[in-house]
Amino acid sequence: MEFTINNIDTIIIKLRELTENFVIPSVTSMALDKVSPFEILISTLLSLRTKDETTYEVSLKLFEIANTPQKILNITDKELQKIIFKTGFYRNKAKTLKHVSQEIINKYDGNVPDSIEELLTINGIGRKTANLVVIKAYNKPGICVDTHVHRISNRIGFVNTKNADKTEFALRKTLPKKYWCEINDILVKHGQNICRPISPKCNLCNITQYCKHFLIEKN
Repeated sequence: MEFTINNIDTIIIKLRELTENFVIPSVTSMALDKVSPFEILISTLLSLRTKDETTYEVSLKLFEIANTPQKILNITDKELQKIIFKTGFYRNKAKTLKHVSQEIINKYDGNVPDSIEELLTINGIGRKTANLVVIKAYNKPGICVDTHVHRISNRIGFVNTKNADKTEFALRKTLPKKYWCEINDILVKHGQNICRPISPKCNLCNITQYCKHFLIEKN
């Protein structure tokens, strides 16, 4: 048996069960902690090219000092860089946090916009971040495509795309809307623990009978 559109419900249900007890992504943890939309946005920006446990730790440390746009701007560049150092690319990230904070104050009176389109007007916010913010901060539909979602969606056969943006738009056509908000959490957990970039643990996966990558490798 291999992937078809009719298998999507089965695949999602099986992956949901498989990943249920895995550690949840850092930004999801933030959302469960009932933090503000701004804190979710900042945590998402910090998470880029950073391990989840580091993102969560640094986010909490930062929010003890600055959890609003104005408070971020009140921190010196040097102090902000020191706080977020462990996330990597700290100089560029510090500049982005300051710029985004200023834009939110200037354009939106300090309130994080609740639409992907508006978020994308702010330099430094890409589609991955915008989608995740509307999902986690405002419980609105979006499809957040990171490296795990892009890789696994192509491996299974949900899509056949070359980059994350194309994967997002392809999933918007293929994936039932009821799964949009949870697909990132499911595939991130699956990608971190089982469907890894190199040497995926196919022996531990419960959807191999539907997976294009597995069936091709097997044959």
